[in-house]
Amino acid sequence: MEQHTNHTEAHQEHHKPNEHGAIAVQHFHTHSIPLDMEDIERDWDKPIAEAGIAAKASVIVRVGLLDLSAGTGSFRVREMMHRIAYPLGVHVRADVNLTDIEAACTDGKNRITEVIDLPSTGVNTERIWLLEHYADWFSVNLGEESMYHAQPEVSQGLMQHLDTKDASQVSANLSKQLREEEKTGSTAVESGQDAVLDALEAASEHTDPGDPRAHQLHVHETDWSQSAMAQSLAARAADEQAREAEQVEEQSQTAQSASDAMESDFPDATPSQTAQKSAASRKHKLAHRKPPKEYAEHFDYADGNSKTKNAGGITVRQAHERLDMIEHRKPLYSPAFAGLASAIACASFVFLLGGGPYDMIGAFVGAGLGHWLRRRLFAHHLNQFFVTFVCVALAALACTGTLRLIGLFDPIALQHDTAYIGAMLFVIPGFPLITSGLDMAKIDFPSGIQRLAYFLCIVLMATLAGWMVATIVHLNPTGFEPLGLNVWVNGALRFLFAFLGVWGFSVMFNSPQRMCLVAAVIGAITDTLRLELVDVGVPAEAGAFIGALLAGLLATAWRSSVRKGWLAPHLGYPRICLTVPSIVIMVPGLYMYQAMFHLGSFDTQSALDWAFRAFMVIICLPIGLAMARVITDKSWRYDI
Repeated sequence: MEQHTNHTEAHQEHHKPNEHGAIAVQHFHTHSIPLDMEDIERDWDKPIAEAGIAAKASVIVRVGLLDLSAGTGSFRVREMMHRIAYPLGVHVRADVNLTDIEAACTDGKNRITEVIDLPSTGVNTERIWLLEHYADWFSVNLGEESMYHAQPEVSQGLMQHLDTKDASQVSANLSKQLREEEKTGSTAVESGQDAVLDALEAASEHTDPGDPRAHQLHVHETDWSQSAMAQSLAARAADEQAREAEQVEEQSQTAQSASDAMESDFPDATPSQTAQKSAASRKHKLAHRKPPKEYAEHFDYADGNSKTKNAGGITVRQAHERLDMIEHRKPLYSPAFAGLASAIACASFVFLLGGGPYDMIGAFVGAGLGHWLRRRLFAHHLNQFFVTFVCVALAALACTGTLRLIGLFDPIALQHDTAYIGAMLFVIPGFPLITSGLDMAKIDFPSGIQRLAYFLCIVLMATLAGWMVATIVHLNPTGFEPLGLNVWVNGALRFLFAFLGVWGFSVMFNSPQRMCLVAAVIGAITDTLRLELVDVGVPAEAGAFIGALLAGLLATAWRSSVRKGWLAPHLGYPRICLTVPSIVIMVPGLYMYQAMFHLGSFDTQSALDWAFRAFMVIICLPIGLAMARVITDKSWRYDI
């Protein structure tokens, strides 16, 4: 506190005496402790493992702040902060809410508390993904294992190319290069193993069973196999080739000393059968690299101390420089492209709700213009609730105007009054809604309630704007007319538009294209299943629960497949970046807008009916995702 006061007084001396007070205050209106504080600056170029508690905490808390600003839940922010703190030997106790973090950090000798906040909240799934790679890069360079990805080489390379706009393509190129190196290295290792095994088999045929050196040879062989699994991809091939040459020479010199140890392991086998079994076991181990531990297992250490003695050369400056690059990355998509994605998503949403071609056209135009304006206004840091009201009003008016224009050529278009609701669905805050339920499932009620309140405020502003437009232009949203499609055609179109809808929402969340496509596939499967279940008589609430549960299980299966090497390493995306876009299309926006419309008309009975329908579906979505996490993740299964 004393250092902060001195820094403030020194800074005030640079202001002119006649400077306006409000302008002067702006220089100190920061959302976190400045990084130019003395106790941080003095450690700026030190290895971070040797820095003071203030410098370490500045990195830990800043990672949490960036993760929170990307829209993720408090449980994940804490996990990320602990992941950064662990290799530094720092213990963190953090309270995380919608826009602020209060964290107390201690290294056993000193302690520090930091309170930081955000001016607003938003969603950026690319940032969530990059912070995972940052955590792995940070951990591996400080002597720990990677946690999120099986091949930390991808994270290492990605952190060196954060200035590239398409980081997803960089990770794909790195993954391809690693696979080629692994293939080349595996071929070299396998050929070397065959030579060694031939020598072992020859030695076993001429070994004196009583020679005490046989046991030494067997132990050396086992050590060689274990060390081979521990090598990295590129270095492993070169090391193995050199080691194989040494072993062949050694084994030729000890050709009379192997069968006793082998016969002790396999007393009923012949020496040649023993060698074959040993070879098969060794090849199996080399072919199955152990994936990194899950989060709950990663901190199961015996003595409670981190391995800072293996710390690499990451300095405090380098850690913050990469965080600077992550924080200041520009959005992947322009406002125009984001508006197009919003138009596609909302038009697809309308079809899934039962709308026809005219409804989809109106929603396409309205949502596209509305989200384009939204992006433009957010660039000027305007208030979120004001922006929501203005953009929803524009979307509703644009949709209604489009249908009126079409009505000049086909009067039936004038009857599609419900289409304007579909044009406003781009403002649904799916991330705060889902993460609020997940936070409460982790017994974090302050964060969960704040996120839920934020969701309700955005929905209130959006529905209020929609109701006012409907009142002014005399709309009467009674629902969509049945399309009368063949059941198979309807199912195929549902799958197609669910795919397009989830893809569009993923683009709006700033997901890289590969992440968008993975989420779209999951969403197409789950939402089509949900709608088909509702058609056969399953309640909409139960259908939402089943769809969300399946989305969580599919996202976990995808991530596990990447960790186990069944899929390319660059496809390992955070679960929340796949599940939320895939189920946000299940949020009952139509129910919520109908509730507000009837409330504005003082039809309270209908308003409550629609509101409770929306409420039941809304609570089932995060419950389904939470159940999937409980089934597949031990850190969720147990209260620890």
